[in-house]
Amino acid sequence: MAALVREELRSLVRPGIETREMNAFVEKRLAKLGGKPAFKGYRGYPASVCVSVNEEVVHGIPGQRRLAAGDLVSVDVGVEYKGFFSDTAFSSGAGEINGATATLMTVTRAALWEGISRAREGNHVSDISNAVQKFVEARGFSVVRDFVGHGIGRHLHEEPQVPNYGASGQGMVLKAGQMLAIEPMVNEGGAAVRVLDNGWTAVAVDGRRSAHFEHTVLVTQGDPEVLTLAEGEALA
Repeated sequence: MAALVREELRSLVRPGIETREMNAFVEKRLAKLGGKPAFKGYRGYPASVCVSVNEEVVHGIPGQRRLAAGDLVSVDVGVEYKGFFSDTAFSSGAGEINGATATLMTVTRAALWEGISRAREGNHVSDISNAVQKFVEARGFSVVRDFVGHGIGRHLHEEPQVPNYGASGQGMVLKAGQMLAIEPMVNEGGAAVRVLDNGWTAVAVDGRRSAHFEHTVLVTQGDPEVLTLAEGEALA
């Protein structure tokens, strides 16, 4: 359900649309599918989806902002269904984007899959973190440290935290049956962020662009199972 709504949201990222239209779509679509928006009301968050534009890293609140051609748009959606939660995100360009923005998005998405590949029974949580950091920094970008991935299941946010940085071989040892929301947030410039006066939206301090990709992943005794994989989506 989360994957379906995410991919339908992707088609809405285009110049001229107001971000609140994406929020309205999520509410109507999930109601039809029988799910609930996981974000609305969570710790007071006022919307059903997060839409973060350009230098906004995460938790952008949908409103009257109208997307412009060339914007980098990160969309994060969570779903509750019969007492369980999923969480997924993507970044996309509104219309034609420049090469630097395309590279940032490509690296961030690939870093997500680097992290997912380490989500195996017997590995440490920080093996995921280290894989993401090494991949991103080797390509000249920065991983955000103020916000992290997380366990997920009967609650939207559970233990363990899953940072996108750190030494390998540290923290919890993963066991089959655990679910993780793995979500690299990658900045074009420095890693520093600040939260706007609305209390939610985090932006890159240097004003440069940020990208965000996320999947909900099940740890197994073998290859990790990506629960928010869309039909036909590539495994890398």
